[in-house]
Amino acid sequence: MNRLRSYRYRVVDVFTAEPLEGNALAVFPDSSGIEDRTMQKIARELNLAETTFVGPASRPDCAARVRIFTPAREMPFAGHPTIGTSFVLLDEGRVSRESERFALEEQVGAVPVRVEAGERPMIWLRTPPIRFGKTYDRALCARVLGLDPGDLLDVPPEMVSAANPAAFVAVKDKSAVDRSWLDARGLLTLKGQAEESIFVFVFTPTPDGAYSRMFAPEHGVPEDPATGSSTGPLAAFMMRHGLISSAAGTRFVSEQGTKMGRRSLLHVLIRGARGVDGIEVGGYVTPLVEATMTI
Repeated sequence: MNRLRSYRYRVVDVFTAEPLEGNALAVFPDSSGIEDRTMQKIARELNLAETTFVGPASRPDCAARVRIFTPAREMPFAGHPTIGTSFVLLDEGRVSRESERFALEEQVGAVPVRVEAGERPMIWLRTPPIRFGKTYDRALCARVLGLDPGDLLDVPPEMVSAANPAAFVAVKDKSAVDRSWLDARGLLTLKGQAEESIFVFVFTPTPDGAYSRMFAPEHGVPEDPATGSSTGPLAAFMMRHGLISSAAGTRFVSEQGTKMGRRSLLHVLIRGARGVDGIEVGGYVTPLVEATMTI
């Protein structure tokens, strides 16, 4: 008979200062002894957008190694897990509470983290290198999202990736964002014969920045309340098409998850003209649950 072991974990709400909003994340601060297959099963059991498992870093420039799992697969990088895990490591003293900068080791490499001091610290990550890919037919995108072609802005939908490819679709207003929906069949229609897994990110420009939704049925996430890994690419896409300023120091907010009752506010900072010095994504974190799992 296998001996059962108990593992402590925490649940935090990321990209929100309010409990039960934002994007919930489970963090196992000490994953020693948990096998890869079990990590995936735990993520499926908890059924949050992502669950992270923390271990010692293999790189001297990183404070810890973080593995990130959706209910369906492991991710090379993700935004709300990076922000939320950073909060837990700071809160538990695994990283000095005085630290203003450190890095986490993820599959994509070292992800720089910055802590903006204040009454309630805001935690920022630097988005990994961003690449642009294929464009998509506007009419096809409208159809698979349940919209009319006239609901879309005159901007070509396009693949943009910072380790996690996403098809960005710009629409005219919040109503079109809220009416959009994508299931697994619609995603297959959009992808065609492509084997690469993708997200589909629908947004409209707003005076504050953007109002957004993201669908990832292939990852076991029908809709994600907050997608930090796609918010840097969102900024790059919006700058590319003149939807936001590309000046150094530009800040804006992407509001996501509101339609599903999990309002999230993802802050963006453009460093250098057109982001040549990086694009940072930041937000607040609200602790919610401390628990143990016995397996």
